[in-house]
This record gives sequence, structure tokens and C-alpha cells, in this order.
Amino acid sequence: MPCPDTTMRAIGLTLLLASAGCAPRIELPPAPTVPAPVEVSYTTPSYRIQVGDELSIRVLLNPDLNEEVTVRPDGHISTSIVHDERAANRTVPELIDILNAGYARYLQKPHVSVIVKTVAPIRVFVGGEVAIPGEQVVAGAPPTLAQAIARAGGLKMGGDESRVFLVRRGENDTPVYLAARYDAVMSGSDPLADIRLAPFDVVMVPKLGIAELYRWYYEYIQQFANPSFSFSYLLNPTATGQTYLTTVK
Repeated sequence: MPCPDTTMRAIGLTLLLASAGCAPRIELPPAPTVPAPVEVSYTTPSYRIQVGDELSIRVLLNPDLNEEVTVRPDGHISTSIVHDERAANRTVPELIDILNAGYARYLQKPHVSVIVKTVAPIRVFVGGEVAIPGEQVVAGAPPTLAQAIARAGGLKMGGDESRVFLVRRGENDTPVYLAARYDAVMSGSDPLADIRLAPFDVVMVPKLGIAELYRWYYEYIQQFANPSFSFSYLLNPTATGQTYLTTVK
């Protein structure tokens, strides 16, 4: 009886050879020989406060109201004046406007400032058919789709790059499923496909259909069948009637 890993590699090699001639060639601009100067910058989206950030609240002319607060797991903060207000997913100017409105109930023309003293590390998760599934903790901006999968060691041979998807927490903490075009990243056909993830995103890489077929065959047939038992299936039938035949024993 052949080793399961050997059989799986043979199936993958057959599929690769069958499809290699059909892959379109994409012409990309050459990479510059020298990186862009550090003076050249790009604009990133405004920072949005997240759970775990430590904020310094300052009230002009009222130093007794100055305080340090941490964004709670529910995304809210509490101060001596505003007892419960959502801070997570708001920019600093947005939170300042909200707090000024709250403090105006007790003070005349309050001038509140918010300083982000400590930024909580960002967590994303990568699971499924990757080499190193699990949690990733990064500082600064969230990783892109390609960066997260690279940190996870890349896709396994049985991973389907065309069906990668995200699980993102939506309104009221409801999970939302979103398609991710990782195959467009890998083929170089669309740089915009390398999206930036959101904190706590879960990237899932499902199995290829052929990998699922092999798993079903191994679990339900190969373990109980006669060693000489085999089955065959066709890959990529062509317009001329030619096919590639693969046999699993």
C-alpha cells in the first residue's frame, strides 16, 4: 500500500501538470533596482481606537478631571463625567467630539483632548490549510492578506487559494463571511486583492476539492479495501477529447 503522503503528492503533481499549460502569463512592471527614498510616504487611513488601547483624557483648565482610561473589551470607556461611551472603532477627533458633548452637560465650553498613550497589539487569526495556523500578534497597522498568510507559512499543497475567505465581526458582534481573492494576489493579476485585514479577522483557507476527494477516499475506502483496489478519475477534459487520467491505489 503506497504512503498516503506519496499518493497525495502524485495527485497534486498530476493536477499541476494538467493545468500548467492553461495558466495565463501576466506581464508585470519590473521592480526598481533601488527602493524608493524614505521621504516618499503614503497616506494610511486615520487610526481607529481599538480594545486595549490606553487613552489619556485631558480637560483644559480643569486638571482635576484629567485621567487615564483603557478601552474595555466591549469597546467602551468610562470617565468621571461620561460613565459609558463607545471608543473602539472611532478616530481620536470623533471621540473628542463625543466627550465634549458629554462634558458640556456639566462644564461651560469644555475643551477635551484625547491622547493615545499605548496602542494595543493587533490580533488576527489564520486557519485551515496553512503550514502554521493560529493567532498572529502584530504591532502597528493590521497585516494584509498576503502578509498574514506568509506569516502562517503559506498554503499547504491541499489549500485552495481561490476560495480563501474571512470571518469578520460585524454589528452587534455578528460574524460576517467575506470572500478574499488570494488567487489574484498569487497570480499577480490584481494588486488591490491584497486587502488590509481588520483586528480580530479570521482568515480561512479551505481544502482543494481534490484534497477533499482524497481525504474521503482514504478515510472510507483505502483503510478497509484490498491493497490491490484502485479507482481512477479524469482531470481537465479538453475540447479535443483528450484527458488526463489519474489512478489512486
